[in-house]
Amino acid sequence: MLFNHPAQHARKLTMISGVALLAVVAAGCGSSSSSDATGGAASTTPVPSSGGLSVADTSLGRVVVDSEGFTVYMLTADSPGRSTCSSDCLSTWPPVAGPSSGTPSSPDITAKVEDAQTTTGSAMLTVGGWPVYTYAQDTAPGDVSGEGITSFGGTWYAIGPNGQPVTDATGSSSPSPSSGSGSSYSY
Repeated sequence: MLFNHPAQHARKLTMISGVALLAVVAAGCGSSSSSDATGGAASTTPVPSSGGLSVADTSLGRVVVDSEGFTVYMLTADSPGRSTCSSDCLSTWPPVAGPSSGTPSSPDITAKVEDAQTTTGSAMLTVGGWPVYTYAQDTAPGDVSGEGITSFGGTWYAIGPNGQPVTDATGSSSPSPSSGSGSSYSY
């Protein structure tokens, strides 16, 4: 667009800048929390870390969640850094994909987060040594419907920020990966 006068050009730039600033301010006003029955803020949407893992409050207590807020689980049949979940298992329990470098984690995750491989060779993450997965039947962020399910040679538990399986609603943990069942299960 041509402007006959420098003042017209300046007004147009000011107007465009103002609209852009308003859009940025409006986007920043969104909220990732909701109010609970008492009127206080309830944290329902976790803020993902740069690596995609974060921590959220669930009915089980504080658990690790993926970048979309879905609960992250471990399988007792796995061993440190080694997944036993086969292709059938991986369709029900999708692995949490891992980057090829770096150690992604939220400051709230105190366990070491590392890379590993699925039984099919895809990249996945471990938290505190445990290979981690989501559950296909969890339909909303914060769901924990996979907790305590026994399938694919072991039991599935949400994983806490300390890298330990959460085994009850108080956030208590069970043994570390070194005392897990290992790969003694067959499918």
